[in-house]
Amino acid sequence: MAGWLALMLIVAVAGRETTRELNVFQIMEVRSALGLLMLVPLIQLNGGLAAMRTSRPLQHIARNLIHYAAQLGWFFALTLIPLGQVVAIEFTMPIWTALLAASFLGERMNLAKILAIALGLFGVAIIVRPGTSGVDPGQLIALGAAVGFGTSIAMMKSLTRTETTLRIIFWMLVIQSAAGFFPALHVWQWPSAWAWGWLVVIAFCGTFSHYCMARAMLHADATVVVPMDFLRVPLTAAAGWLLYAERLDAFTVLGAALILTGNLLNLRSSERSPARAGA
Repeated sequence: MAGWLALMLIVAVAGRETTRELNVFQIMEVRSALGLLMLVPLIQLNGGLAAMRTSRPLQHIARNLIHYAAQLGWFFALTLIPLGQVVAIEFTMPIWTALLAASFLGERMNLAKILAIALGLFGVAIIVRPGTSGVDPGQLIALGAAVGFGTSIAMMKSLTRTETTLRIIFWMLVIQSAAGFFPALHVWQWPSAWAWGWLVVIAFCGTFSHYCMARAMLHADATVVVPMDFLRVPLTAAAGWLLYAERLDAFTVLGAALILTGNLLNLRSSERSPARAGA
């Protein structure tokens, strides 16, 4: 999860820079295609394409079409509202992940997990302060993306029960490359050298951040892993302040403190729980 947090922070900055020049559909397509190429050495080391065969193609397709739509919304939101706000709104995601994991995957929701999510969401609400101004279309797009991400993560957790991490990432890139090919072709323009550099960064960090997330899901419940992602809110807010002079005020600091408290409570609870078989 530390790998996921660091790589997704870089993706947020790279996404902001790349959308200055390129259409979101093109960014998504190049990211998937380059990510697939970067994955080739790992595929060869783990049995080649034969090892990528799956008995759950429909689950992969459904999960990745939902995830693709959520990513599109996330990149569009980056062009409309501040960086820290995009990520803060995204963190309504654990509500959907936790509810789906508890409802369909049989994961238990103990008091510590509920408290971690509640504190995290309260911290996010303090950072965003939605009642201080009218709702921006970018906020609604970011919220829709959050619902999609939450659904996608719950589906990923289900896939980890039978699929390897590498196979999950392979099918993510293949399906999303196919889904975005014609929209990207329609808006295609040749990127500048500057944009190509950011595209490579997005492809690398985007691909291997999901590898880190899938590995984390393999070793812990989604209701343990996902609340740790709340830390991306204060980290991204700090990046927005340092790089784009986006305001970092006392509300952001207070929200970050609540988010961190929730994470620490959740981690302490998971450490006291007995290790699951096969973890």
